[in-house]
Amino acid sequence: MDFGITIKPDISIDRILSLTRQAESSGFSFGWIFDSHVIWKEPFPLLTLMASNTKKMRLGTCVTNPAVRDVTVSASLFATLNLASHGRMELGIGRGDSSRRVLGKKPTTLENLEEFVRIFRSLNAGKTVDLDGIPTKFPWASGEIPRVWVAGYGPKALRTAGRIGDGVILQFADLDLIDWCLGFVREGAKEAGRDFSKIEVMAAAPVWASEDLKTAREHVRWFPALVSNHVIDLISKYKPEELPPALTSFVKDRGKYDYLHHCEVGSDNAEFVSDEVVDRFCIIGPIDEHRKKLDSLRKVGVTQFNIYLMCGDEEKTLDVYKREIVPHYTH
Repeated sequence: MDFGITIKPDISIDRILSLTRQAESSGFSFGWIFDSHVIWKEPFPLLTLMASNTKKMRLGTCVTNPAVRDVTVSASLFATLNLASHGRMELGIGRGDSSRRVLGKKPTTLENLEEFVRIFRSLNAGKTVDLDGIPTKFPWASGEIPRVWVAGYGPKALRTAGRIGDGVILQFADLDLIDWCLGFVREGAKEAGRDFSKIEVMAAAPVWASEDLKTAREHVRWFPALVSNHVIDLISKYKPEELPPALTSFVKDRGKYDYLHHCEVGSDNAEFVSDEVVDRFCIIGPIDEHRKKLDSLRKVGVTQFNIYLMCGDEEKTLDVYKREIVPHYTH
């Protein structure tokens, strides 16, 4: 199993680069960054710097979306970064959450996402694409196509990931829910005549290693609140019986969500989240509990565990995982 980190770009640029370097030296093979250009720093200059501060780590967005930038802009950004990083770029993409909602806009459609991915791959491959009757090509592109990871929660998005994704991004460490999600990814892969076993599976969640469960939970409670935004969206689109209660029931007491405090430790956004949900969605507690859950994630099909590195004491978390966790799974 591979390990990755995701950075929320609300910290200093120097610290972003320091954490990236530390993660690579600690055995983490993926470095991801959130893309929400209004509430946080623009990710693509940061990815450029992350590429110049690493040698082997694969880098990408977790996640961007088809709506905030024209597809030719996004494709050009990745093609340029692929040249700068010598082919180490990865595209994580979803329908859009905070970068859209903070501007009063809704996430885009899965149809737009699928079309974006088609054009993105063709342009990065150096092929000519017809865009509104205009033949469009990047004559300078290397021809290397970044792998595409599709983020999703609902059956339709997960089937889309199975049809078109090189990987799927699942934002929680809940074993039963991951198993449920992968059923739809399998269906999508089958529809497209693809081999499901070739699709990478990422579980992304925060962690906190400590014997003090009360403190640990408070450092990661913001995460299920983040997930709740997607769950509310799902509830509006599906019948109750089409979604597992383990995913939907925890949002019943959810209040208003303030995106200016998105992914923030101690935020009022997370007051409705119970300890039980925290324990399911995240990895907390003594190191042995981390290993047990990671073992179970690997057995259910997870190929990469991506730490949302934004809970405080990030350097300590990386050091603990370097010493106690990563060597057990990557050697």
